[in-house]
Amino acid sequence: MNTNETASLTWQEFERVEMRVGTVLEVHDFPEARKPAYQLTIDFGTEIGTRKTSAQITQRYTKADLVGRQIIAVVNFPKKQIGKFRSECLVLGAVGEGSDVILLAPDFKIANGLRIG
Repeated sequence: MNTNETASLTWQEFERVEMRVGTVLEVHDFPEARKPAYQLTIDFGTEIGTRKTSAQITQRYTKADLVGRQIIAVVNFPKKQIGKFRSECLVLGAVGEGSDVILLAPDFKIANGLRIG
């Protein structure tokens, strides 16, 4: 997307997006997905709890790479039904060449649930 075509966001709109730090607890294959994906269970701390999501990150990450890893996700999107699976958050990543996703993550271990802003 060309940045000249991108609509500007107000500060108030940005503040509504709840990006939080979470730790991946479980990772499972998601064979029903149209594109290769994993099902993730993520701990966002006591305030939010655990959430599930699917992520098309199989190109770069193995299941073992992901368990225990901290990530950044949006936690206030509406839940989305993907086949028989219900996604409850959106894991954030940079999408590179060939749809290679690089997850966004804190540089240091921090408390789950901390808000990005």
